[in-house]
Amino acid sequence: MKRIRLWLHELSLTQQLLGIVFLFVSIFAGFVFFFLNPAIDQFSMTEMYELLHNSQNTMIVYMNENPDHQLEIESSDSSIKVYLYVPTADAMVHLVGEPINDDLKQDIRRNAVRKLEGTQDYSMQTTDVDEDGVTRNVTSLYSMTLLKDGRYLISILSDAYRERFQRSLINGIVLMNGCMIGILFAILLVWVGSLIFSLNQIQSYITKVRNDEPAQLNVKRNDEIGEVAVALTEMEYELSRQNREKEEMIQNISHDLKTPIATIKSYGEAIKDGIYPYDTLEKSVDVIIEHAGRLEKKVRSLILLNKMGYLQDTAPAGNCLDMNEVIEKAILSLKVVRPEIELIAEADPDICFHGEEEPWRITVENLIDNALRYAKSHIIVELHENELCVINDGSHIEEDRMETLFHPYEKGTDGQFGLGLSIVYRVCTTYGYRVQAENLKDGVCFRIWKEHRIKEQRRKEKNSHRNTKNEGTAA
Repeated sequence: MKRIRLWLHELSLTQQLLGIVFLFVSIFAGFVFFFLNPAIDQFSMTEMYELLHNSQNTMIVYMNENPDHQLEIESSDSSIKVYLYVPTADAMVHLVGEPINDDLKQDIRRNAVRKLEGTQDYSMQTTDVDEDGVTRNVTSLYSMTLLKDGRYLISILSDAYRERFQRSLINGIVLMNGCMIGILFAILLVWVGSLIFSLNQIQSYITKVRNDEPAQLNVKRNDEIGEVAVALTEMEYELSRQNREKEEMIQNISHDLKTPIATIKSYGEAIKDGIYPYDTLEKSVDVIIEHAGRLEKKVRSLILLNKMGYLQDTAPAGNCLDMNEVIEKAILSLKVVRPEIELIAEADPDICFHGEEEPWRITVENLIDNALRYAKSHIIVELHENELCVINDGSHIEEDRMETLFHPYEKGTDGQFGLGLSIVYRVCTTYGYRVQAENLKDGVCFRIWKEHRIKEQRRKEKNSHRNTKNEGTAA
């Protein structure tokens, strides 16, 4: 069974279609042979006897209307043979059709002895020699009707007529179903062909994208394949955009790293030669230390960005991290960066977030550090149940940059790259939080929240308010 399943998985769509058609034709052939053929045989027998009954009814009406006429009727139709059997004289009077053989006459006499009223149907198999001298078995169908005067009217039909009727009926059914199968096969072939063509386009497109070749995908479909094609096109566009941004970021980061490295190198060589670029040794060394700090900060951001890319949620379930302590540490480490900016913490007590301390501390530090670049006079850090906001009174963010603000390698308005904000985004999404920038009336707010938790808290507050109102009414 496993081998059959593996073999089926290796078949192409065309082979699968041919296999389905072959299976359908086989089932249809079995249906015709085992079910339809016996049913048609029974149906043809019923129709032949109905034909004999109609012939006898016509003959009886004619005999009743013309009792004195000689019963000798000429007919060009040799399919039905009509006889009149007189039991008293044991005579067979030939009325219509060709003569019958003696075996059939004897069988008619034996059935006439039973003297059954009404019309009775019989069949008998006899042997006959055809024009080529070949002996074959022939089945004759006949109906006997007992007349009022004691005679029997007998209508006989050769089996050849029934076979022609049955063959014509089967051929008609098979031809009709064959045409339907052919039309269905053609429709399926066109349909599968369209699928294969679209899939080949997608395969060629993926191959070109993988080989960094110019590629264009034109699959004009509104079904699932069309959706896959659109998703692939969007994915390729997003990957190309990220690659371009990475290349641009690498070039600019290289330039930013090159500046402090070149400064440190040139100042070091000058000091070695006894030359002090900033008048004194102490001032020159301070410049070297300043550029080394800038270099360290950039390298640290790159390391953190790479580290947070592999961050996983291994923290214990639930909200266990005290965010008040995290915010205090972040403010303490950054308030010396711009002493003229007032850092205000408005935090509710006993607020905990889900996650580990170091990633959240880096997140808060990056948000405050980003706010310090643009703040004019103050920064407010608000902490509530499952919600953290960092607000600065700087200039607004352009609306077209809101969607890409947290993308890696996104360049800021001051020319710096948003590595810090991309780290914030990765930490928040890892721990199940959302982050968004919003323009306020007098500044910008970076907000982190857990949406379903906030809704649940609001629902609890609403229920508590209702309970308080009900208690007041009851009192």
